[in-house]
Amino acid sequence: MKKRNTLVAIVFMAIIHGSVAQITQLELASGLKKTDFTSFSIRPLTPKAQFSVATLAFFQKFHQQEDLMFDETGVQSMIYWNINKAISIGPGLYFNSESGFSERLYIKYTILSEHFMLTGIPTLSFSEETGFINGEMFLLMQLTQPLKDDWKLLLSAQMLTHWDKFSIHTRSFQQVRAGFDTHATQFGLAVDFDLYGESPITRTSLGVFVRKIFQNN
Repeated sequence: MKKRNTLVAIVFMAIIHGSVAQITQLELASGLKKTDFTSFSIRPLTPKAQFSVATLAFFQKFHQQEDLMFDETGVQSMIYWNINKAISIGPGLYFNSESGFSERLYIKYTILSEHFMLTGIPTLSFSEETGFINGEMFLLMQLTQPLKDDWKLLLSAQMLTHWDKFSIHTRSFQQVRAGFDTHATQFGLAVDFDLYGESPITRTSLGVFVRKIFQNN
């Protein structure tokens, strides 16, 4: 019933598209109902970063006994061909503690300016456990507004919907982050709306988040 989006951090590729640096991003979001930890890294395979390899790992832990069924862990590796500054495509292998192994094919399209980013990622997924070919759509919007010195206001929203056989709803979420960005560190308020299953079970979590980005040239 529960499936976690494996692309939540992938969209930050849009921010660093064309960079030849290795990027590592760590994020912790926690509230009264649940805690999420995500680690994401991307490394170019060629000098001009035409091809990149990305690795994602996450852990989600609910705090209330009746919600422990939604706890999950996931690991994914991906290879991307960056066709141009807007479009990337590539395969991935994903393991989730609930849904098992799946092979995936992604197409990423990004609109990017100095203070605004919009990314859409449609995905085809083949589940080893069920044998289904599934569809998924992920959207991210991020807006920053410069303040004094190196500080910026930050507003971001992430949305996912996943459908088995393109017709059976299994997982959706909306995640909103609002706060500040300074020196590759982002922090502030976090609100998550999670939906699970064909007749969606809804969970809402309010908390705080901190996200740190490391760059190795």
